[in-house]
Amino acid sequence: MTITLIPYWHNGVQKLKVAPQAPHPPKQGLTPPTFDVDVHIERCLMQLRSKTTNLEKYIYLSQLKHESPSIFYKLCLEHMPEITPIIYTPTVGEACVNFSHIYRRPEGLYVSIKDKGKIRSVLTNWPKVDDARIAVVTDGSRILGLGDLGVNGMGISIGKLSLYIAGAGIRPESTIPICLDLGTNTQRYLDDPFYLGMRQKRVADKEMEEFMDEFVREMTSVFPKLMIQFEDFSTDNAFKYLERFRKGNPVFNDDIQGTGAVVLSGLINAARLASAASKRPLTEHKILFFGAGSAGVGVAHQLMSFFTINGLTEEEARRQIYLVDSQGLVYDARGKLPEHKKYFSRDDYQGPPITDLLEIIDYVRPTALLGLSTIGGAFTNEVIEAMALINPRPIIFPLSNPVTLAECTFEDAVVHTRGMVLFASGSPFPEQQYNGNTLYPGQGNNMYIFPGLGLAAILARVSEITDSMVEASSLGLANVLTSEETALDLLYPRIGRIREISAHIAKEVIRAAQKAGVDRAHNLRKMSDADLLRFINERMWQP
Repeated sequence: MTITLIPYWHNGVQKLKVAPQAPHPPKQGLTPPTFDVDVHIERCLMQLRSKTTNLEKYIYLSQLKHESPSIFYKLCLEHMPEITPIIYTPTVGEACVNFSHIYRRPEGLYVSIKDKGKIRSVLTNWPKVDDARIAVVTDGSRILGLGDLGVNGMGISIGKLSLYIAGAGIRPESTIPICLDLGTNTQRYLDDPFYLGMRQKRVADKEMEEFMDEFVREMTSVFPKLMIQFEDFSTDNAFKYLERFRKGNPVFNDDIQGTGAVVLSGLINAARLASAASKRPLTEHKILFFGAGSAGVGVAHQLMSFFTINGLTEEEARRQIYLVDSQGLVYDARGKLPEHKKYFSRDDYQGPPITDLLEIIDYVRPTALLGLSTIGGAFTNEVIEAMALINPRPIIFPLSNPVTLAECTFEDAVVHTRGMVLFASGSPFPEQQYNGNTLYPGQGNNMYIFPGLGLAAILARVSEITDSMVEASSLGLANVLTSEETALDLLYPRIGRIREISAHIAKEVIRAAQKAGVDRAHNLRKMSDADLLRFINERMWQP
């Protein structure tokens, strides 16, 4: 038998270890005599496609992942554009709504308010404590655009970690899906005999704060090498707990930071095309946000970078961004505002409230219209036409998930801009034919960002996730388009290249972590970019 030695690093010293050997083939008679893995992947794909609903496909893939993780992830990697919408957006929303009804087996860790004071004992029950490197944590209070789903939100944590594994080669045994059961305010779940969570209303803010302080403290103690990703907390709590724990802890909120990073990347590429058409400088773009919750404001903060990297001051950048909420344009003279909206509130408008989106567009004259409202169809034909009237190539990003809550469809955006729209959505839309050309929608899928960012955090052993690291992930994504993708005016690379994309993003994020001084794997500082990229690729788990 040939023994292969592979290099690895330990305490800054390069050492050698024996490469893992390929598993022994099954004993004769325990599998069919002509069983072939590649054929079996096609067999699984055939079985998947035989299902008549997306929820049935989701259930089938969940079972496949449980029975054969290697086959499941091979299927994901070979058919990423087809599989991703099933294991995550948009199907995961339907799966979460029905989670308690389609539940098969334990998968993940549940920590409830009843565990307060003894959370450590719950965490240490995890069977692979020493392997843990990344956890996705939700309290189920704001799942996509579907509201408070309580412990049914566990489907989000499971789905996100499947994408970490498929997209960046995070080892399956190093992931922990976690759902915090703090109650639910959705009465139909409290009345549902199959509901898996506690039958009580959500706890008060003070009790949740005490719980979260204990939870994060014990998480960092029990799992000292772990990155924590917060997911789908309610708007106020999303901002609150990100700011509360991010300093000194490797904590990341995908709704705020991941969404902001992926939208910034798409905007960078869209703005280049729009400015080429209008001859308008990049610094003169104006961005109008329809929706001012945690996602909308989080994206707005991230898009400040678009202007600052092009030479504007922070104050000048802030003035290029406008918010619209349920009461219309957000401005100071309107009255008391929630804390998270104040930064972008306008002090240069003193008139009566403007609530009609068409009137707001006429007042602001934006080059980019971004939807994070979860109001399906909010970008009417008239709104799209108004954007096309003032921009040769209007930027329209209906980012709300799932598809039913998207502010407009790609087809409507194409038709009512005469094919000139620069479009990205949160959920997938089909390509469109227009005047003999095939037009491709961008999808601002957070999957482009968080796998590579998480991989970088693990490999560099970061002490925290800085704003500069998040920005680096966005710029890395914006600059990874191939010449063929650029020629097609694509705003995002093809998702089938996700491993290559994640490796490139991880390299950029590690360099940003090193500049910020939050990396603890100092041996990586000595590597050239080419060697670092090679190192990253070698550390990716292969199914």
